[in-house]
Formats: sequence, structure tokens, C-alpha cells
Amino acid sequence: MKHILTSLFLLIAVSVSAQSTFEELISKSYDYIEKDSLFLAELTLKAALKKEPANPINYSLLTNLGTIQRRLGKKQEALESYSAALSRQPKNTMILSNRASLYAELGNVEKAINDYTALLIQDPQHEDARYARGLLYIEQRNFVAAEADFNTILETNEKTIRGRLGYAILEKARGNYVESEKIFNYLIEKLPHDYVLYAERADLYFMMGKNARAMSDINKLFYEGKPDASAYVLRGKVKLVQYEKESAAQDFQKALEMGYDPTVIEKLMELTK
Repeated sequence: MKHILTSLFLLIAVSVSAQSTFEELISKSYDYIEKDSLFLAELTLKAALKKEPANPINYSLLTNLGTIQRRLGKKQEALESYSAALSRQPKNTMILSNRASLYAELGNVEKAINDYTALLIQDPQHEDARYARGLLYIEQRNFVAAEADFNTILETNEKTIRGRLGYAILEKARGNYVESEKIFNYLIEKLPHDYVLYAERADLYFMMGKNARAMSDINKLFYEGKPDASAYVLRGKVKLVQYEKESAAQDFQKALEMGYDPTVIEKLMELTK
């Protein structure tokens, strides 16, 4: 039945697209997005691009298409759409940011860094891009480059939270746990409802072997915030060392359902047996 309905919607959408103007198709795509009908929004934008392939605003349509495809889980197609948009507007900082974050999501750290670097050439004070690049440098264990990015953020805006958070994560990666904890404690005192901070400090406590404190921060995140897949993985790891294997397995399964890397989950599941 679901397949029949999808085919019917497809036929209707194709019929409407053939009779609609370029501007009407764009307007319809916005309507579909507002109704969360992303499949039809994607279809309509593709029809608009096909109707006027040389239109100068197509870079914007391709960007929207990429974001819709990303939300639909079509990450490779989204990457192609963002790249097509950038071929028309190679210095557009918004599109560079979108593609950089998608590259990072796909695990292509080097290409993500390249896009953030291109963005920062256009806008050196773009704090989000500099922070994101700093975190990617930490993944590469390029601590000097990461520190330079967080330093620049703080020099530009001494009141910024991002710069200090970057340093807390950097010190954690370096193994300077006491220094990292001091920064996290300071940040949480200033921002007691920023649950990302609790997740990061919980991870630090886990690395320090302070599992009761880690679970306290995790509970705060789960009861008051919105835990993501990585939060379920972290809680599962803490439960593992507390010999709660069955409960840990449930958390790992939930993380898998939320889109966490299956290869990582498979290895963690082995530890629950």
C-alpha cells in the first residue's frame, strides 16, 4: 500500500511539475517544506532546476535541495547538490559551511577542513567555522592548529563560550584532565542549562575513571536535555564498567537506531555478551 501511494504521489507531482512555471515550482517546494513533505519538495526542486537549468538563482535551489536530501538521509546526493551549488558560487560561505559540516558527518575530515579554511579566507571572524575546524584538528591530533583556532576566537571575542569550550575539549584530548575539568566547571557554572557541556564533562569523567560523576552528568542530560546517539553510547559505556551489560546493550541499540556508526556499535555490543 505504501509503495502504491508513493507511486501515486510521484505521478501527481510529475504531472503538476510539467504544467507549472519555474517560479510556481519554487513556491510549491516551499509549501512542501512547510508541510514536512520533503520527498515532494525534493521532486519539485529537481523539476524547477530541469525547467530552467541556466537560471542564475539555481545555486540557491541546489543548496535547498542539498539540505532536503540531507534531512532525508541521502547524504551522498546532498553532497553532490552542495558541490553543484558551489560550482556556481565558489565563495559562498553558507554553502561552504553546509558542505563542510556534511563532509565532517561523513567522516571526511580533510575535505571538511578544506571547506572551513576556504570559508575563513572569505570571513576570518566566522566563529562557528573556526570552532568547527578546531574540533576537526583535534580529531587529527593536530593540537597546535586547534589551539591556534581557539586562540583566535578568544582574541576576537573574549566573552565567547566557544573558545573556552574548544580549549576544554583540547585539554581533554591532550590528557590534561584536571585543566579540562576546571574549564568545564567554569562553563557549567556560567551556563547551567547548556546540556552539551554536561555531555562533554561526562565524557571527561569517564576517561578519568570517575564513573559516578559521569553518570550524574549523563542523568542531567537525559532528564532535562535532548540526548543524541553519542549520549546513549556514552551512557552505555559507563554502564558497561558498572557491570550493567543488559542495560548497556539497550543503550547501544538505541544509538544504532539513531544513526550511530554500526561498526562502532558492533564492537561495543560484543562487550555486553
